[in-house]
Amino acid sequence: MPRCKHCKEKFEPIHFNQKYCTKDECIKIWVAKAKEVQWKKKKRRMKEELKTTSDYVKEAQKWVNKFVRLRDKDKGCISCGTPLVGKYDAGHFFSAGGHGSVRFDLRNINSQCTFCNQWQHGNLFNYHKELLKRIGSEEFNKLELQSKGVHKHDKEELKQLIKEFKQKCKEIEHY
Repeated sequence: MPRCKHCKEKFEPIHFNQKYCTKDECIKIWVAKAKEVQWKKKKRRMKEELKTTSDYVKEAQKWVNKFVRLRDKDKGCISCGTPLVGKYDAGHFFSAGGHGSVRFDLRNINSQCTFCNQWQHGNLFNYHKELLKRIGSEEFNKLELQSKGVHKHDKEELKQLIKEFKQKCKEIEHY
């Protein structure tokens, strides 16, 4: 026999997974909790509806960057080769702000130490040399050509990207 979550007395449940007994004060608590849960769901839904495309871009970038950090954790900084310990960045060869068409392209994003990415502005000369080794000149040329294009990400595309990279991160973390 379960115990009431509020008064702690044993009771005979009427339905599966019942947490509160049928005393008036316990039912009031039960109803209040149910309303609170409903409100939280409604609030989450309203927040989701108010998100802008820019909000989705930021969230997608967060998940793509996390994936890149997980993918590259044993490779070292792409620009200087130092081991990636502590905090490190997911650096873009073609900047995310200036080249939206390759912002989420995994060929364009690699782990970098914060010194190279933030203080050396990407250390692009060395980044370029190592990127050519990693993806080859043919893929680099394709990436460069793609970077010159324009791509406007829509909300649905970004939602799908977020879902995909959340899943990829979960797979790597549980591997």
